[in-house]
Parts: sequence; C-alpha cells; structure tokens
Amino acid sequence: MAGAAGGAAMLPLGAAEAQARVPAMGGGTAADTAIPTTPPLEKFVDPLPVPPTAVADTSAYPGADYYDITMRQGSWCFHRDLGPATVWGYWAANPHDRHQPIGMGYLGPTLDVTVDHPTVVKWRNELPTEHLFPAVIDAIRSGNPQLTPTPPPPYQPVQPFPADVDVWNVVHQHGGYTPPQSDGMPKQSYSPRGVHAESYSTLDPEHAAPNEAIYAYTNHDDSCLLWYHDHAMGMTSVNVYAGLAGLYVVRDPADERLGLPQGEFEVPLVIQDRTFRDDGTLAYTMMDRQGEDTPVVNGKAYPFLAVEPRRYRLRVLNASNERFWRLQFVTPDDVLPQPTLPFWLIGTDGGFRKPLQMLNFLISPAERYDLLVDFSAMPMGTKIQLTNYNAPVHFPGGDGPEIGEVMEFQVTKPLSGADRSTPPDKLRLPDVVPPVEVTPQTRRRQWVVYQHQLFHTMTFNAVPFEEPSQDFVENGASEVWEYVNPNHDAHPMHVHLINFQVLNRQPIDATAYQAQYEKWIDGGRRPQDLPVLENYLTGPPYPPDPDEADSNKDTVRAYPEQVTRIVIPDFTPPTQPIASIPGSGAELPATYVHHCHILEHEDDDLMRPWTIVQPNG
Repeated sequence: MAGAAGGAAMLPLGAAEAQARVPAMGGGTAADTAIPTTPPLEKFVDPLPVPPTAVADTSAYPGADYYDITMRQGSWCFHRDLGPATVWGYWAANPHDRHQPIGMGYLGPTLDVTVDHPTVVKWRNELPTEHLFPAVIDAIRSGNPQLTPTPPPPYQPVQPFPADVDVWNVVHQHGGYTPPQSDGMPKQSYSPRGVHAESYSTLDPEHAAPNEAIYAYTNHDDSCLLWYHDHAMGMTSVNVYAGLAGLYVVRDPADERLGLPQGEFEVPLVIQDRTFRDDGTLAYTMMDRQGEDTPVVNGKAYPFLAVEPRRYRLRVLNASNERFWRLQFVTPDDVLPQPTLPFWLIGTDGGFRKPLQMLNFLISPAERYDLLVDFSAMPMGTKIQLTNYNAPVHFPGGDGPEIGEVMEFQVTKPLSGADRSTPPDKLRLPDVVPPVEVTPQTRRRQWVVYQHQLFHTMTFNAVPFEEPSQDFVENGASEVWEYVNPNHDAHPMHVHLINFQVLNRQPIDATAYQAQYEKWIDGGRRPQDLPVLENYLTGPPYPPDPDEADSNKDTVRAYPEQVTRIVIPDFTPPTQPIASIPGSGAELPATYVHHCHILEHEDDDLMRPWTIVQPNG
C-alpha cells in the first residue's frame, strides 16, 4: 500500500512517488479520484470513552478464566459532529446476562487477567462475507503491485487469500507467552463461512464451529499491558483499521503494594489515526498517501478527559497502522516554567522498568508505554493538551498528513479523596533482569529489510513469507538478532512469543550495502557472496534510547540506515497443557513469526516464520 514506499533503492520521495499513486480505494468506487479528507471537527468536545472490561466465566474450564468473544459488524460515532460509521469490533458474552454482551462496537472489551492464571477464549467470526473496504481486497486480488506481495527473483507471487474469500480473520495476543496453536498467526485465519487457511487450528475442537477457534493463553508474563488484534493473512491492515483491536492487561497481585494509581485513575489510551468522509464513515486512504489525517483515542476523535489534580497512570498503546507518534503534554504558558508537563515512564511492552522522567516520547506502532502523569500542581480549570510533533508517518522522513493536537486533559474535577499513590521518585518497581551476556559464541542472526523495486514489496532477506521456515533456533538458546535496515524509513519489528532487550544500534553505508546485496541476488544468492555486514559499518555501536534501555520489549524501532541489535535471552515455548486442555501446549518443532508492525508492510510480505527445534535437531 502507500506504506510500501520503503525506499530501499535510496531514491528521494517526490516525483517518483507521485507516479506510483493509484486511485482512491478507501471503500469507495473506482470512479473516486480525490483522496478523502476529514471535515473540520471541533476539538475536545467528546469525553474519552474507556473500553469496558469483559467478565470471565470461571466454570467452563476449571482453573482458568473463559471468555466467549465474537467479531461483529456494528455502528460507532467517532465524533459528535460526525454521523455513525459502520465498524467492526469484538463483543464478549456476559455470563451474568446473555442479552447484554460487553463491548463498544468499535475495538473490543479489555481482558483483565492475573499472572500465571490461564485464560481460554473462543473467538467467533460473525463478520459479513463482504469486506468493509472491498476495493482494497479487489486490488490485492488483481495483483496491484503496491498491494499484492511480489517477491524478488526467483520467487513467484502467491495470492494471500482464496479467490472466494473477501473476509477472514484470526486473533493474535500481542506480546504474550503463547504456544503456536493459540498464537493467531496469519495462516491460522478462518472466515465467517468457515473457510480455513492452511494452518488453522483450534483447541477443544468438539466445542468449536468452523467459524470459531478456541485458544488458550498461559499469562506467564510479567505484569504488563498486552493487546489483541486481527492478524489475518493478507488483510491485517484493513481488518485492524475497521476496528479489530483490544487491550489485554496482565496483573500481578503483588503490584498492590507499589502504590500506583488505580481504578478510575488508571486510564488506557489506544491511539490511532483515521480519516472520515463527510457522513462520518471510515475512509481508508493508505493506498494513496502515508497515514490518515485525524487522531482517534479509544475510538473518539480529539477527545477530552476530565481529571482531578492528582497523579494518573496512563497505559498508552500505539494501535495505528503506520503512524509513529512523538507525544508531549503541553500546558498553558503561565502554569509552569517550561511549556510541557514532565512525566515518568515506568514500563514498556513487557512490563515495569526503572522510573525515568521525560518530557516527550516516540512510540511506534504496537509499542506500549506505561506513564505516571501528575496533575496535582495544575490550577483548577487548567487544560493540558497531548500533542504530537516531529514524527512523520513513516518516521523519520514520511510525507503523510500532519497531526498536532491529539486529546486534552481538563483539570475540572475536585479531589475525591487524598492521593495516596506513591510519588514516582520513590517508586520501588520490580527489577528488570539484565540481558544475557553476549559473547563471541552467541549465535547472531541477520534480517535484512530488502525491497527489490521502489514502492513495491519488502521482504526479510529477500525471501517471501510463503516460503517455509529457514531459521531454526535451538530450544533454550539465546541469540542476538540484527535487523539491517538500508531504507530511509524506520520499521517497528515485532517478534512473537518472546521478550527481548535492545542491545545497540550501529550506522551502515546503506547505499553501498544495498548495491552489493543486489549483486548477490542477481548472482544467484551464493552463500559465499553474501555481503558481510561488518564491511559496511560506518561508526561505532551506540546504546539503546533511554526509554527502551533496561526494558523488556516485544517491538523495536529499527531505524533507517542502521543495524538494530536485540538480545533474546531464551527461546523456550510453553510446552505444558493449559487449563488441562489436551494438545494445548507447544510441541517441537514450534514455528512462530516476526514482522514489521507497519501493518501495510506486514501484509505486503515483510514477515517471516522461524522455528524452535530441539538442540542438534
């Protein structure tokens, strides 16, 4: 899609990109030629909604929490001045009242679970058989070179979904410690009519219809914010854009002693960008430009949150398809000596970290940031804006619509009681285990972001996703993975199953490396001719960004013209049965995937499988 303009050929954006544009296909007709833009909207007039929390059924699977969740089409109003939009969302059955399912219509209910107490979910697909954005599906099926995975030679294109399937889905628990049969990988997709992708699987099959899949989650994670979202083969981007995402909170009872804000003072912020037509309906424009033009938080455009003058915990998820955000809290000129309100970062993707005071932060798609923001010094009536700056959609050099203001915090509620939460500088959070020692014997694995033709498909190591796994990792091993990015765009790389830590980054001569890589492909890909990365390094390695240092991550920003190194301490999948369900544990060999979390890149082949095997297996 428009997001496929990675720039591996190192050409400047501009005239060449303009020639690559295709007609607008945001759910309209082929006759549409203008890119839709959102009509003017008054800002900060809609209160911030908070997704409801699903209610577990504790009787279905002894020793586990069970949820029955259905994907449905519905209606949602993104702003008071917009009409209702047709959207997709997740609805959880209510074990106390079957006539009152839990959800909003857009996004999904929050699953709030406990560390090491397993969860079982039946994911039911009751979406329409025609897609909400049919022109995108038609363009992929017709072989549009910007949309349809077109691998470099000698590989041939493969259609990502069957000719008779316009909608299929699968749910991925992002960041969780999960066996492969419950991981929700693209080839596990299934349609509303029960058409299955080649690797479709379900636990407890006697209790799953063809349009359902039963998955089990270990919750063997640290206390953290995960999320769940669609991961369907070939159409993840438009499925998530339609609304298929939700929060998954893993809690540790020991956290109660930390003194963190809780209840109404712990607020999730699911940040996305969307474009709306004049009638309020969703327009998908990312085949015509990078990113969308309007911020949406928890499903509302430019919302506000009325707050008390006290500390709040904000759980931030970037659920955008493509957009990076650089966020800050801007105060009125006469409130603070500086124009922005400082805050504390206390956690990232995989859980808590040492508190770090910050003034702004960069967050890429799929990353999560756990923040403490103190409004106690703000006079009543103060309005603090969450703003975005200096973060083009394809960071750092994209050209999509700029978004400045995101939402507003209005200090208008009187204190409901004393703030007994712990001040951030006195917090004693669980220690993050240091990364494993990297020695010359540590296995290093390279993943080169390769684009054979500008504005077309990107792959890892010039191999399409459809090819079988070629990377075999020993069970229990630790490795260093090197993401080599000769592009001029950053890519958020997500690895399923595991947490890792960022080791370092190092600049490369991207033009020379790319040229030699092209020669290697043209010369038949002989292993002995593969470019040696060390020959193209142009400076010393430098440490992780302060906000990602000493943090457990599942998504990392692979910056342009650099190699980004992560250290993975332990490749050991969960092999024990979950909730006593037969066949629910992993069996070796166990295959997972990793991919760019710019969803348009993922759909267009920047994704590869990898496999855990027995040592010497």
